[in-house]
Amino acid sequence: MLHGQHYFECDARAAERILSIVPEIRDTAWSNRGFHQRAAAWMANRGVRQFIDIGAGLPTVGNTHEVVRRVHPDARVIYVDNDPMVELFSEEILGEGDIGVSVMCADLCEPDSILGSGAFQSLIDPKEPTGLLMTGVMMFVADSSRPRDLVAQYIRHLVPGSYLALSHLTADAKPPTTVEAFCSVFDDATHHLYFRSRDEVEGFFTGLDMVPPYDGAAAEVTYTGMWGAVDVELADSEGSRWLYCGVAGIP
Repeated sequence: MLHGQHYFECDARAAERILSIVPEIRDTAWSNRGFHQRAAAWMANRGVRQFIDIGAGLPTVGNTHEVVRRVHPDARVIYVDNDPMVELFSEEILGEGDIGVSVMCADLCEPDSILGSGAFQSLIDPKEPTGLLMTGVMMFVADSSRPRDLVAQYIRHLVPGSYLALSHLTADAKPPTTVEAFCSVFDDATHHLYFRSRDEVEGFFTGLDMVPPYDGAAAEVTYTGMWGAVDVELADSEGSRWLYCGVAGIP
């Protein structure tokens, strides 16, 4: 969807199927990527120098470490994904000798395996504020895995002054037949899609201090295209309305 180079033929076929059902989905992917980058930069500009990118996916241009190092050249980033190919392809992007960036193959549903790992402990200082990025990943976690509790487990390990950025697919105001067809693309995939309502997405931020998504807005979740946008009306596209998002501070 992002016109990158790191993908497989099965990804391309799935993308074409989704595009035939939801033509605006390419804009959805771009709006999510844009939100991720703007949120990471926003955190860095508020003094955050270490980041956890969970569900990072295959490398593409404008990765988290590239974004935040424009603000802090010494920023540290740990990427986490359950696809071993992510770790393999990341070597091409990261190069050798960068001790401030690490890629970890792990399952976000097993927080202890991530938070207790040597890679995590060598990069993330528990006494410093951290930027936790979970963009477009919790929508692959079923209710039976208690997604809100999972996010809360990560948050409990972060000190005040840290931030959570999260985006999630929604079926709110979307045609049910389109949503059903969208989901069917993932019927034979390793993970299925789970759409959640605005209230459910807001639940991930319970107990946190929501950040206004743009000038003049209330401190609440919004659509991915609109968060941090300079021209909010122009950014409010049909594609971005498939994804709620928000950034919140950890008190």
